[in-house]
Amino acid sequence: MPTIHYVEYDAAHPANFVYSIPEGLDAWLLVLTQTPAVFEVDGELKEFPAHSVALYPPGRNIYYRACSRRYVNDWVRFDADESYITESVLPLGSPFSLPDPGYCHQLFQLLTLENSFQNDYRELSIDYLFRLLFNKLSEASQDKLTPQYYNLLELRKTLYSNPGHPWTVSSMAGYLHISTGYLQTIYKSAFGISCMEDVIQCRIRLAKEKLGFGQHKIAEIAALCGYANVEHFCRQFRQLTGFSPRAYRERLASKQPLIRKGE
Repeated sequence: MPTIHYVEYDAAHPANFVYSIPEGLDAWLLVLTQTPAVFEVDGELKEFPAHSVALYPPGRNIYYRACSRRYVNDWVRFDADESYITESVLPLGSPFSLPDPGYCHQLFQLLTLENSFQNDYRELSIDYLFRLLFNKLSEASQDKLTPQYYNLLELRKTLYSNPGHPWTVSSMAGYLHISTGYLQTIYKSAFGISCMEDVIQCRIRLAKEKLGFGQHKIAEIAALCGYANVEHFCRQFRQLTGFSPRAYRERLASKQPLIRKGE
């Protein structure tokens, strides 16, 4: 299991910050930037945007520095011989962009917290967090992010948190200050689903939750899920689940299997 020497999140440094170890460390180093930074890659200094990640194995030249008035990052120095780290597909010493930096930042917070504990499950919890972190980083290293990706991600998070909002393609495009056609193209490319299909699936997930837990009437659930018309809600619910809302609730109450006919 990975052994942490030191881990820190939201580490803030002044504009003259430089981290340079030509001979490398005797441990692994993982760095996630929250602000732009200059990294040395293949002997050249290059500026990378905020939300970049760099992984350095033991003995690898390390050089990065601030390039703005303030430099902030998350980082961890650790030992490891697990294959998911030592044989990782991540590029070594070459930064790449993170698609969901907030998620990885939360993992660093949890790593810092778990590392401070002294209990029987500490090492196991740290290993799980490292595995999850490296899975996310491996996915990110193989993605080509569009300039709008971070904005799309924020839109999708807002959508998932508020499926009952009266979303339209126009309102979502306005949220990003782009055209409706461009939104539809890049949303489908980024997430594999159209923006309105995503809205509908979010609303039906919420409807399932309300039907299974709570005493709301079907008309009330329709309104909570963003439907002004109950018949439209029932029609879409049946299309996606194979059941009417009432039949779905009754089957849940009777603990019958929720399987579409023909499946």
